Amino acid sequence: METSGLFEPDVLMGDEWGATFRRRGAMSSEKRLMLAVLKNALQSYQKYALAQSAHESQLFEEVAEWFDCEYSEWFFSFRSICENLEINPVYLRRRLVEWRQELLGSRPERCESAR
Repeated sequence: METSGLFEPDVLMGDEWGATFRRRGAMSSEKRLMLAVLKNALQSYQKYALAQSAHESQLFEEVAEWFDCEYSEWFFSFRSICENLEINPVYLRRRLVEWRQELLGSRPERCESAR
């Protein structure tokens, strides 16, 4: 079963998110870098959401903690990036959690006899 990706317009991208991507050409270098950091974090969150190894689980936990952090003094904190890119961090966090819950819910049950 194929699951929705994080970048599905009807699933995650609100008007403000889509507008951010449309404005890419007019963005400053700093904002383009911030967008790249956010995109990388989203891709890592998606890639490691169903982590099975200890290393992958650690990578997922690190990126999940970055999304959850409210600290905005650091230039590349999640909150600071969202503020600079005019993205609602509360909405994005909520959609990430919902996306992962849907993904975990759609995962087939492991059969003990299949081992």
